[in-house]
Amino acid sequence: MQERYDAGAIEQKWQAHWEKTGAFKAEMDPSRPKYYLLEMFPYPSGRIHMGHVRNYSIGDVVARFKALQGFNVLHPMGWDAFGMPAENAAIQHGTHPARWTWENIDNMRSQLRKMGLSYDWSREFATCDEEYYRWEQLIFLRMLERGLAYKKSSTVNWCPTCRTVLANEQVEDDCCWRCDSEVEGKELEQWFFKITDYAQELLDEIDNLKGWPDSVLTMQRNWIGRSVGCEINFPLEGSEKSIRVFTTRQDTLYGATFMSLAPEHPMAAELVTAEHEQEVAAFIAKVRKQDKNKRTADDYEKEGVFTGSYCVNPVSGRRMPVFLANFVLMDYGTGAVMAVPTHDQRDFEFARKYDLPLVVVIQPEGDALVPEQMEAAWTGSGRLVNSDRFDGLDNEAAKEQIADYLTAEGIGKATVNFRLRDWGVSRQRYWGTPIPIIYCDDCGTVPVPEKDLPVVLPQDVELTGEGGSPLARTESFTAVPCPQCGKTARRETDTFDTFVESSWYFARYASPREQEAPLDKEQVKYWLPVDQYIGGVEHAVMHLLYARFFTKILRDLKFVEGGFNEPFTNLLTQGMVCMETRSCPEHGWLYPEQVADGKCSQCGQPAVVGRTEKMSKSKMNVVDPDHLIARYGADTARLFSLFAAPPEKDLEWNEQGVEGCYRFLNRVWRAVFDHVELLRQAGEPEDLPGAPRDLRRQTHRTIKKVTEDVDGRFHFNTAIAAIMELVNAIYAFKQAQQAPGVMKEALETVVRLLNPFVPHIAAELWCCLGHDEELNSLGWPAWDEAALVEEQKQIVVQVNGKVRGKVLVAADADQASVEQAALKEDNVARFLEGKTVRKVIVVPGRLVNVVAN
Repeated sequence: MQERYDAGAIEQKWQAHWEKTGAFKAEMDPSRPKYYLLEMFPYPSGRIHMGHVRNYSIGDVVARFKALQGFNVLHPMGWDAFGMPAENAAIQHGTHPARWTWENIDNMRSQLRKMGLSYDWSREFATCDEEYYRWEQLIFLRMLERGLAYKKSSTVNWCPTCRTVLANEQVEDDCCWRCDSEVEGKELEQWFFKITDYAQELLDEIDNLKGWPDSVLTMQRNWIGRSVGCEINFPLEGSEKSIRVFTTRQDTLYGATFMSLAPEHPMAAELVTAEHEQEVAAFIAKVRKQDKNKRTADDYEKEGVFTGSYCVNPVSGRRMPVFLANFVLMDYGTGAVMAVPTHDQRDFEFARKYDLPLVVVIQPEGDALVPEQMEAAWTGSGRLVNSDRFDGLDNEAAKEQIADYLTAEGIGKATVNFRLRDWGVSRQRYWGTPIPIIYCDDCGTVPVPEKDLPVVLPQDVELTGEGGSPLARTESFTAVPCPQCGKTARRETDTFDTFVESSWYFARYASPREQEAPLDKEQVKYWLPVDQYIGGVEHAVMHLLYARFFTKILRDLKFVEGGFNEPFTNLLTQGMVCMETRSCPEHGWLYPEQVADGKCSQCGQPAVVGRTEKMSKSKMNVVDPDHLIARYGADTARLFSLFAAPPEKDLEWNEQGVEGCYRFLNRVWRAVFDHVELLRQAGEPEDLPGAPRDLRRQTHRTIKKVTEDVDGRFHFNTAIAAIMELVNAIYAFKQAQQAPGVMKEALETVVRLLNPFVPHIAAELWCCLGHDEELNSLGWPAWDEAALVEEQKQIVVQVNGKVRGKVLVAADADQASVEQAALKEDNVARFLEGKTVRKVIVVPGRLVNVVAN
């Protein structure tokens, strides 16, 4: 055994060994319990960052721990490889997205291998591989057959810079989530997935996701947004058409005095009269630039414009002016709101601003509401007034009766509404999965026959950066015979939203080389669902909701069997890696290596220390994992990312913390080196009193602590802290020559407990201790309950409730012995001089309180 800890050599040795022996290759084995551990797969941007290091280290600890517990572990890795960044980079650098992507994958794979992660690399795939997306195209065709995929014209979120459609979830503060350009509204023909058909099931099964964080479940509930109410038709004046609204407040129907429509409402254009055209057009243009979330905020100014048209309240007969209003969205209900200004605050503010009538229809107990005197809407309970046959009813009780009346009169009906909208999946970009559709002038929209799949993304495209999809300009791709009539037709040139690929990849890992279907049913039945999923909370709505939806699609299309209804049993959302920013007045943001002795290395000016923020290349507060691994080794990088903070919390980068972890590993190495010859000859731990028994007790206490902290709780930081305390005890132990077996057990326990966290040094030290059997084949250590029993316990002694001393008693001492020891303690006896003991209260194992006067 070498005296010096050489992390680089050790890590290369063991990584090569694990690869050669296929140490982490997973095979289906029905005789063993399975455990599927998965981290969200990365986008191949070119280099891993510290967020990757932390995320994958967390996952690797769990995967290795479960394997040591005897589970058949599946721990795969792949690449979320399609998307706009590759296309934009290709345009910027004059290369092809495929080349850029595959080069990045090669580089990142090499980086991940240096971390010693226990991946089954034989299952690796990239979503840009046609052997992956061919099955995605098949799933789409089957969805099309079932009516779960369809095309319609709609107003979409359009990024003018990326020149593509964005899902609602991809619009942040009215800007594109990728490039921060202001998003516009645009009318386009788009393909949609009918996720709304599964809204109720998606909502109901949230209650079964016991292993998910409550915050994520709340976000999903809110996004699905179930509301119970009524759909009501308001006839348009001078037309046979009507405006359909959804409301949860049908009890206020008689108080509706005007109609508010979303500016994006499809009827908006036809409702505008000639004299109002210019004013309405300006208003719509203005609202399109407003953030949707802000538009609905209580403190946002309510604005609108009169269209010139009127509708009729179907129960009161009131003539109601139709307005476009900025606080009404197409994303909720029908995009039309019956305005009841006396009982809705937004309507109240709007009515006051535009001098619209108010009618009270709910009177609370006490003083009667007078519209002209109201300073705010009354949104509480009360009894109905001005509501014809329903006058006098409690407003909550009236809801059901009014719903029945609307149904009977053919005016409306009770219904359930969801905030969730169908998923628009068309993207006007090249680097994505082609949508397998052909358009024929005679036959219309024709699905590509399944035998002709995959529709392969062509390589001979010209990426000009002029916007729009280059596929539309590539005749070799677009011109194709119609599968039905044989005449010249044209392919669909939109590609799928990249969230489609990431919505089912976890299932493909079960059988990534399957050639006859998207999934091997037997493999899926064994491996799925994922037992533990790990990733960022930023995916709480988009990716996780879509993955749940796709799981139900795969089930209903009969691609899977065996009750596979939800993709992820447990979910861990890890925190971010953060670091202080540093900047120079002259040179701007500085990388850590550009700061020396607190000064800018370029000009010598003092560096300005900024806030601790998420590591970001834009602010240069990043640490290159390659440099970290080259200097300290992968085990140190892993240990710091696991020890510095609980996994669900943000981790603040600390160079001293990294150094501390490196010193600790050197300390463990030194402890083994100093005793290796003695330990190789040692036998079973000796049953000796005093310090040997204390060390053995701490050894087994540490096994118990680490096991409980790691298993399901993921308290890696406290588990590592417990191992560090055991190492301190080993250094303090001075009887190794007298009790070599105890020392051997303690050091071997340290190595075995460290194995999931720092697998390279653990594997090497195990060999150094003279073992032929590999560490990973041993299983997880068990603690001995008998060894945990303490010989003595320290008992606090109080006199009249105040601490006056402490005594050591046998762990199994009876109450009389404890009392006797307490009364004999010198300081206690001093405080009892001249007093009569009235009572002695013993709390077993903890304290004695002597009551005396």
